[in-house]
Amino acid sequence: MSHESIRNIGIISHIDAGKTTVSERILFYSGETHKMGEVHNGQAVMDWMPQEQERGITITATATSCRWGDLRINLIDTPGHIDFTIEVERSMRVLDGAVAIFSAVEGVQPQSESVWRQADRYAVPRICFINKMDRVGADHARTLSQMEERLGARPILLQLPLGDEADFSGVIDLLTEEALLFDRGDLGKTMLRRPLPLECVERVGEERLRLTEALADFDDSILADFLEGRRVSTERLRLALRSATLACRIFPVLLGSALRNKGIQPLLDAVGLYLPSPHEVPALVGRNPRDERHETVGCDPAAPLRALAFKVMCDEGRMLTYLRIYSGTLRFGATLLNASRGVSERVGRLFRMHSHRREDLTEAAAGDIVAVLGFRETFTGDTLCDAGHPLVLEGLTVPEPVVSVAVEPVGNDDREKFPLALTRLRWEDPTFKVHEDEETGQTILTGMGELHLEVIIDRLEREQGVRVKSGRPRVVYREALRYEVQRRELFRFEREGKAEVGELLLRLTPLARGSGVSIVLPPATPHLVPSLLAVIEEDLRQGCMTGCCSGYRLTDLRVAVLEIPFEPGVTTETGLRAAAQRGGLMAAREAGPYLLEPIMALELSVPTEYLGKVLGALQQKRGRVEGVSASGENELIRATAPLAGMFGFMTELRSATRGRGSYTMEFLCFEEAPQEVQQRFGLV
Repeated sequence: MSHESIRNIGIISHIDAGKTTVSERILFYSGETHKMGEVHNGQAVMDWMPQEQERGITITATATSCRWGDLRINLIDTPGHIDFTIEVERSMRVLDGAVAIFSAVEGVQPQSESVWRQADRYAVPRICFINKMDRVGADHARTLSQMEERLGARPILLQLPLGDEADFSGVIDLLTEEALLFDRGDLGKTMLRRPLPLECVERVGEERLRLTEALADFDDSILADFLEGRRVSTERLRLALRSATLACRIFPVLLGSALRNKGIQPLLDAVGLYLPSPHEVPALVGRNPRDERHETVGCDPAAPLRALAFKVMCDEGRMLTYLRIYSGTLRFGATLLNASRGVSERVGRLFRMHSHRREDLTEAAAGDIVAVLGFRETFTGDTLCDAGHPLVLEGLTVPEPVVSVAVEPVGNDDREKFPLALTRLRWEDPTFKVHEDEETGQTILTGMGELHLEVIIDRLEREQGVRVKSGRPRVVYREALRYEVQRRELFRFEREGKAEVGELLLRLTPLARGSGVSIVLPPATPHLVPSLLAVIEEDLRQGCMTGCCSGYRLTDLRVAVLEIPFEPGVTTETGLRAAAQRGGLMAAREAGPYLLEPIMALELSVPTEYLGKVLGALQQKRGRVEGVSASGENELIRATAPLAGMFGFMTELRSATRGRGSYTMEFLCFEEAPQEVQQRFGLV
């Protein structure tokens, strides 16, 4: 199959907007499955993990493949919960297009905004599907307005609903000007095309004219016809739609109700019509690790192999590695170079994935998404390539985890299996961190939120057979500096008659919030070779990772190495590394260190009669209300609050609203922690 007929797409949205239900319908109508799975009864094909089936949410991005007409669609169903945002991030990195799903009742929700920004970051073209059109309170016009206001997007409506709320029976296609109905007798598998109802003709004409006017901004010939009052053909409108969608300038919008089996076939048609094939995506640029030159990577099966590992799973103790092939052809049994780590890997087995079911392949070509068994040292973000043509592609952004919990194995058998079990889970999840508390000796697990850590602890027991006891979740703080300092560090130590000597002049400068850590080194010289500068940088960076006072990571600073006096025969690598470690630590302690705490963005939906009580609860948690707006019978509260006060808040909210309130939360930024927190860590 040529890469022109491939579509690599993801399904993205806020939690509970219907991503997995849409995915299940896609598999059913394309003939990939013969029975519809449902999220609410734990039978969804795409939610195959026990934790997903029990909780009714998607936890891990799941890849599958199906055919629709002449297309082969590689589909990734992503989670909607913010705790599993890495699954969306890595999917966006390798996908060519996406289907963004919005609820017609709730509209654009907080996680809708988050996944939209992730897609923006990777310039992924999107089509939109407003789901749940059959529900009470469904209002697609309000959702379109929110897309413009909250996402800064330009949505283009391609359909109108036939019937409102419970009477929703199908859609009207504005391009072909016909009604599309879905046969209940075969679960919507048969799509019926009917002439427009007479009462809809005038409105459809107006909406099609509005659609033509919007596309005139992207096509001069359509603009000329529009100004002259001439009708523009469906084919020309589709071409303009495709061009503007691929450029991420507009976003076609379709309507439907996935649970009621309405609107999925037109969505699949739109995937083929408006989302790009692999060869239509802008070429990537990679870096040759040998000479640091940059090279463009196009979608060519005959070119040298370049593939990105975007996901790793533990498969009965072995690594199952998901790859997006950008160029070349990958063959079973091939030996590849991991250019990111400089190690060789062999393709033991090659699969096309259908959720957790596998189809054996002998080869796969540019544009495809496959999985490989046999890799041992390849992790998320690594580049695989032909050994004779090394190239490193850009990896992906990994968000910082903000919640930690102390755990310890229950029995001796658990204690023996514990380290390997943690290693296997870390293969899969770059946002899951593990370290040992130096004071207590406890193992500390760090993740994106309470739910993230709950699932990890549950998987330790179910999948790895390791029972653990856990403490209460704790906030992960950061350290920052108030002042710029300069410090000269001289290290001298004699051991067995040999002196280890090193000297550095360092300057530490605080940076704006969110800047991270920047390390600036002097240029290489005959004595200060690049490999020596690299180990000095590594030690300085490691010092920032462990902080200077509280044990939390230092951030938002520049560490500049101003001088490295080098005396041949006297200065040693060990001495320079020791000077870097001690100099960085002591300089940071002189620079007024203080703690930063994570601040979360909240959106709460509460019945109007409980609004005052909930606002009072937020105030007690040092929350700041950004705005309150009406949403049907509920009030929508947008607020920010320190993470420290949010543990267990769901129970508190349900109690205050008699079970009728709900909220979503995502990391926003770090801000200076209050004085009582600083005092607790001895920083005031």
